[in-house]
Amino acid sequence: MQKHFSHIYLEHAVRDEWMTQQALERFPNATVIEIDNYRDVFNRPNQDFQLQKRSKKLILARKRDYLLYPGNDKVQDFGYTNFYYNTLLLNCIYNCAYCYLQGMFQSANLVAFVNAADFKTATQRAIAQRSDKNSPLYLAISYDTDLLAFENILPFCQHWIEFSRQEPELIIEIRTKSANYHALRNYTPHERVVLAWTLSPQCVIDQYEQDTPSLEHRLHSLQQAIRAGWSVRLCFDPVLRIPNWQSIYQTFFDTLFTTIAPENIQDVSLGLFRINSDYFNKLKKNRPDTDLIFQKYDRDQNVLSLPKSAREEMTSALREMLTRYVPIEKLGIWT
Repeated sequence: MQKHFSHIYLEHAVRDEWMTQQALERFPNATVIEIDNYRDVFNRPNQDFQLQKRSKKLILARKRDYLLYPGNDKVQDFGYTNFYYNTLLLNCIYNCAYCYLQGMFQSANLVAFVNAADFKTATQRAIAQRSDKNSPLYLAISYDTDLLAFENILPFCQHWIEFSRQEPELIIEIRTKSANYHALRNYTPHERVVLAWTLSPQCVIDQYEQDTPSLEHRLHSLQQAIRAGWSVRLCFDPVLRIPNWQSIYQTFFDTLFTTIAPENIQDVSLGLFRINSDYFNKLKKNRPDTDLIFQKYDRDQNVLSLPKSAREEMTSALREMLTRYVPIEKLGIWT
């Protein structure tokens, strides 16, 4: 099996982008294949997602449309009226069993959109045209991937942190499961950047979050961020209905908040497992090894989630567990 990123597919249009040059310098021994459009490689039929996960390739491309997506009722907006997200990277270096990306894409290879200036221009336009001028534009830049985990390959996070310093009406969120805080250690924190760590009990990490860092390493990384002065959000998403889930998550929260002082956390996001039904059908084919595909789900507007009684039971219990440590006004719940 070849090493990750042994091959780099390169659109002609991005040959001169500064991020392209960084990627080529990062992998000097990679075989470089020039292409016209990333879709010719990424969207080919009959690709084996899990096989490609074992030897991922990198595709460098230009995002030509949809540089910014407005929030909708399927995403958590944290109370911001001007909520947006962008897609700087397709796919993720991790391989979580429940991840909807394996139902969304034909390929497990990673597409990095390196036309940074176009994304900045689109964001500045959205800031100027935002509907609620009394509220900043809130932009999740790592919504469909894990940019901080990818930061040692291409510095998307560093680039957007610097950009956010220039835009007083912009707040960015960087969500991650990584233990890669050291990639940002030389950057001075400021209040318009939120670093959001997704945390799970170690037994969930072991069984469902393949290739991700341990809970211990994630906690060490986020503690470094807190000590440095960054705004840190905790994300428990997705919470899975596993055997003995109540005792497992109770022990998890009790242990977690003896390690992290709740007053040092900006807020907490909680979400139960849910997935687009079309993606779930593909997930079943890609991950027949996971017991999640055999659970009972309800369908509502093309979204699969646990039956209502189970959702209500879990939400009530988890809320009670968390509000022992976190004020209710700091807790956002997504069912």
